[in-house]
Amino acid sequence: MAQQTILQKLEILADAAKYDASCASSGTAKKNSLGGKGIGSTEGMGICHAYAPDGRCISLLKILLTNHCVFDCHYCVNRKSSNVARARFTPQEVVDLTLAFYRRNYIEGLFLSSGIVKNSNHTMEQIVEVARILREEHDFRGYIHLKTIPEADAEIVHQAGLYADRVSINVELPTDSGLTRLAPDKDARQIEGAMGKVKADLAEAKDAHKRFKHAPRFAPAGQSTQMIVGADAATDADIVGKASRLYDNFRLRRVYYSAFSPIPDASAVLPLKRPPLIREHRLYQSDWLMRFYGYKPAEVMQATEADGNLPLDIDPKLAWALKFREQFPVDVNRSTKEQLLRVPGLGVKAVGKILASRRHRALRLDDVALLTQSITKVRPFICTVDWRPVMLTDRADLRSLLAPKAEQLELFAA
Repeated sequence: MAQQTILQKLEILADAAKYDASCASSGTAKKNSLGGKGIGSTEGMGICHAYAPDGRCISLLKILLTNHCVFDCHYCVNRKSSNVARARFTPQEVVDLTLAFYRRNYIEGLFLSSGIVKNSNHTMEQIVEVARILREEHDFRGYIHLKTIPEADAEIVHQAGLYADRVSINVELPTDSGLTRLAPDKDARQIEGAMGKVKADLAEAKDAHKRFKHAPRFAPAGQSTQMIVGADAATDADIVGKASRLYDNFRLRRVYYSAFSPIPDASAVLPLKRPPLIREHRLYQSDWLMRFYGYKPAEVMQATEADGNLPLDIDPKLAWALKFREQFPVDVNRSTKEQLLRVPGLGVKAVGKILASRRHRALRLDDVALLTQSITKVRPFICTVDWRPVMLTDRADLRSLLAPKAEQLELFAA
């Protein structure tokens, strides 16, 4: 067999990495090479694009070290029994690619994951070696996200955190039964044990940094995880419950959701069709409600329908409001911040502006309309000095009035 070129390896291993969604680069410490020291930066504008909370687009080189794997997870295109083209980078090749792409201004950082080759420890050592060379030999100050392996020794994973801005360990599936059925080589307790160790390392590093100015940093952007949606029978209620427990137990920065995508030569135990992408979107919206809007997991679960899944035609916030209409309308001039955050169509920034504006004068409906993209969605749930919804809030057809209208896309639309 002819030896693969770097370009051929890159084509295979970049494509193999596309199924991993957890590559946002938010939350890291700001570093740059201004003044002639070091290479790279975690700042600036941007081939994988991630978005920081302030809206900045950050480009990352997103690849696998190898797609060879000794595991045989049914849902994974790189599983041992899969008939796909295989490739493997050396740590130095990944380093050279990262620096070459950075110097051409293509990327600002690296997202590195891998299949398991030989064994978990060997693979994890190779991943860590990439980050070590970049940081120590090239003084690379760009963003590095390493996907760690829960089966690897804790000390090797700890070394990854000393070089990376963020580390992540995938829980893979929302339920233990689904993991046992679809990923027989993985163990839910082992995965959560590894996440618990990373949590402890993060807390220890934070405490050390308070006491010692030059204490080594450990994954300053924290840890994240990913769940596959639609590969097993788990409902959205199951997924929301799992995500909530992960946030509470391991202080995760993010839980990412990835809609299952059918793969070549798929196992008979997998569904034949992928779930609607809008389902993934609704889960991200529910995640936002818990993280930024003060909803408890049980309240988000109340927005689900009889089958345990979130409605696809409306967002979870609107679904909850329609189920609990007795909580509305709320007076924008008197209600608390917590009550205003429950109003469909009002975001965190809009609520902040309402609270600031009403200190100076009573707000009218037109004032609120300036703060939202759709006053039609807001009107049934608020009162102002010149507006009361009267019977609108209780209309039986309110859902159909507020649900986005399905539109046929035009091929030659401007």
